[in-house]
Amino acid sequence: MDRERTEGVPAPPWRKSRRSAPPKRQLSQELIVEAGLRILDAEGLDALSMRRVAQELDTGPASLYAHVANKDELLELVYDRVLGEIRLPERDPARWKEQLRGYAMEVHRVLAAHADVARAALANIPTGENSIRVGEFVFGLLIEAGMAPRQASLAMDRLSLYVVGDAYEGSLHYARMREAGLTDPEEYFEHFSGQIAAYYRELPADRFPTVSKFIDDLIADDGEDRFRYGLELLLDGIEARMP
Repeated sequence: MDRERTEGVPAPPWRKSRRSAPPKRQLSQELIVEAGLRILDAEGLDALSMRRVAQELDTGPASLYAHVANKDELLELVYDRVLGEIRLPERDPARWKEQLRGYAMEVHRVLAAHADVARAALANIPTGENSIRVGEFVFGLLIEAGMAPRQASLAMDRLSLYVVGDAYEGSLHYARMREAGLTDPEEYFEHFSGQIAAYYRELPADRFPTVSKFIDDLIADDGEDRFRYGLELLLDGIEARMP
């Protein structure tokens, strides 16, 4: 006999709604990290919390702690998840400079695609699997190209700090752009640089003659050009120390 109907009588509506409700996905660390990354991308790092992730997953905060110890661990896991998107080639020490340049551009691209996730790297030493995978690539590439391990360690550290720091600075501007209700980055940066130029033009030229004279040069290059210029400075410095 159909348990939903007896003698032609329909089942109560509350029983139908209960039976048709989709089952919840079983909670896991992977599911928590995915939810955390969605929140970070949409709302920024300051919005990310265990309570907010629990709300996203329609559960209680206490249920998350069986899979993630605290917010600090969640940040490390989310950051490592982002680093998993970095594409790395096979190491070729004969082309170390070209490969290091490509690596830096790839990391910068991935970090820029995920709001202010770069802040998570600035606050901690990443120890996740993908973090170590990236470090192994750079460290091994420099050593195989002939650099002493101590020198390679310092070069890798400074290069990583430059890439992450630049990505973080960019994320601050994107946060301001969202707060201003703007959606076009080009429009925002034109407005921002225009304000800077207007302020510099009001400075007394007798006290700040160089700034006043070369205002257009000060604001000429966009963020991408500035990042590439700084990257070349670092790569040339590493090259100068390469045996």
